[in-house]
Amino acid sequence: MKYALALLTVLTAAVLMAADTATYVDHDKVAAALAKGGSLVTASNLTVSGSHREAKGQVEVHDKETDVLYIIEGEATFVTGGKMIGGKQSKADQWLGTDIQGGETHHLTKGDVIVIPAGMPHWFKEVPKSVSYYVVKVLKQ
Repeated sequence: MKYALALLTVLTAAVLMAADTATYVDHDKVAAALAKGGSLVTASNLTVSGSHREAKGQVEVHDKETDVLYIIEGEATFVTGGKMIGGKQSKADQWLGTDIQGGETHHLTKGDVIVIPAGMPHWFKEVPKSVSYYVVKVLKQ
């Protein structure tokens, strides 16, 4: 089931790109993005990035971006939904906060996929050691 979700994510991204050509990213660039964080693909309606964390993050809300995360290595406690506390606009359509009141807690591990709809608070609350993951951001037009 997990692999089916990952495949669905990749196929969805490919369809949404609606480009005339395929986009290829070689394994060295992918490895670098997963080690340090970095962009892999940018299109008008989506982005694909590799990310790596060794600590918790800030609460985030993206007004016009749906995030699709695919965990490659490691684990994290991830919270979705609820109400953002201490939220401040960091840039257009982007908010950062300090906590989430309520929400649903997920224990993410290798192979997991989670989809966060635009407008939903989300947060890497705990990262015991590290976590590496792909992020597909689907942009509302």
